[in-house]
Amino acid sequence: MATKAVRPKKRKIAVRGPGKTPIKLIVNGETHELLVEPRRTLLDALRKDLGLTGTKRACDEGTCGACTVLLDGKPIYACMALALECEGRSIETVEGLARNGKLHPIQAAFIEEDALQCGFCTPGQIMSVKALLDENPNPTLEDVKRAVSGNLCRCGAYPKIFKAALRAAELLRSGS
Repeated sequence: MATKAVRPKKRKIAVRGPGKTPIKLIVNGETHELLVEPRRTLLDALRKDLGLTGTKRACDEGTCGACTVLLDGKPIYACMALALECEGRSIETVEGLARNGKLHPIQAAFIEEDALQCGFCTPGQIMSVKALLDENPNPTLEDVKRAVSGNLCRCGAYPKIFKAALRAAELLRSGS
């Protein structure tokens, strides 16, 4: 006896577009109402619509990590995410790290250890390190290397980046 194929239940999918559509993005703890085309990337929404230029555009194809931000605490390439996909989720950029004019310990450690040269990759590196330290406050060198493996540094500042990440872990553990 042949089994009859069953059709999956139809789900209601909200169709947006083709024109601009309103969205709310929660960036660095603040809600922003935007009007974006469905094809707008998170990177463009952050840089062009919100003026948050710390998130860098480099390869624009998800291979360099310069545009790394945290989405619900996880590092993502902002050039590969649509702004619509991020609606209502927590987005953290490098601009959101400093508080009351005081650098975040990760930022301070990058400066202390001179973990940058041209500085273009630095915001993405910092956000990847933040994701690591939020999850693992006592990382090994291998943990750090793995965490920033998706972030390219054309200047080759990796040894100092690794040292800065480990120093940041120390600063965070000590409450600095």
